[in-house]
Amino acid sequence: MTDRMMTLAAIEQLCLRALVAAGAREDNAAAVARSTMLAERDGIRSHGLLYVPIYAEHIRCGKVDGMARPVVSQPRPGAVVVDAATGFAHPAIDAGWSGFIAAARENGVAAMTVFNSYNCGVLGHHAERIAEAGLLGLCTTHAPASIAPPGGRVPVIGTNPFALGVPDDAGGAALILDQSASVVAKSEILLRSREGRPIEPGWAIDASGAPTTDPAAALKGSMLPAGGHKGFGAGLLVEILASCLSGAALSKDASPFSGTLGGPPKTGQCFIAFDPSAFSEGFAHRVSNLVEAIAAQDGARLPGGRRQAARRRTEREGVSVDAALIERIESPYR
Repeated sequence: MTDRMMTLAAIEQLCLRALVAAGAREDNAAAVARSTMLAERDGIRSHGLLYVPIYAEHIRCGKVDGMARPVVSQPRPGAVVVDAATGFAHPAIDAGWSGFIAAARENGVAAMTVFNSYNCGVLGHHAERIAEAGLLGLCTTHAPASIAPPGGRVPVIGTNPFALGVPDDAGGAALILDQSASVVAKSEILLRSREGRPIEPGWAIDASGAPTTDPAAALKGSMLPAGGHKGFGAGLLVEILASCLSGAALSKDASPFSGTLGGPPKTGQCFIAFDPSAFSEGFAHRVSNLVEAIAAQDGARLPGGRRQAARRRTEREGVSVDAALIERIESPYR
């Protein structure tokens, strides 16, 4: 089959129809569909349409409750807590969002935790959303265990990304930093496994602790942390915030985001937002100065630069999608 060009709106509708057909309530499906479209818009294929068959499978097998209704509480003025009720993370985050942003503006800083949750898509998009509200955002999410501690072989933490969203002075984001504790996102290894391509050296070890370029062996072993023990430390930081603080299952106890075994993963997220004006004057000017110092250097690239370039291209041209993938998504509800 050949590739097909799709508009971003068509991608969002394709995902929405598939998830509703699998058994999700429409508002839950809509939140996930938007996240999927944004991933395709920014060229992040590993979090885009490739995940839709997995989402649909997980609704049908009960790993995700497509009909879940998130429960929001605010136990303190600066603390918003959301129980995702074993549903998708996206609608749970949306449910607590307005209270979270309002609390940050009122108090100068606020945090929102989510538990009994699931994969939240591209973490940087949540950080960008905070930045677009004029706030400085730090976002964390943990995942089922896939990284062993340095010197060990048994995974205890997930890829555990964090994202920083830095506002500009025009209602947008001056900078989005989004990176995981691992050398590469686990979804990239899953993608290579499905496509029959080897992974790069230094990405993972097999179950015996030996280096491997076989994605199947890597999935049975451990991903390697970026920067060795320092990357593992960053992953621990995320684990404490997104799992321990939120009340979610530990990464080592969470069921995988792939496959049908294990029941709901019950993972979590933690988002923190700061109102810069509560702490100092001239924040946007200093950020602009910093960004310019990076961008002015030949060969230097700001974090998120590739995503921005992909965004401009796909908004103009659409997205090339494997026709076989479209068939996989559409076939169950025809």
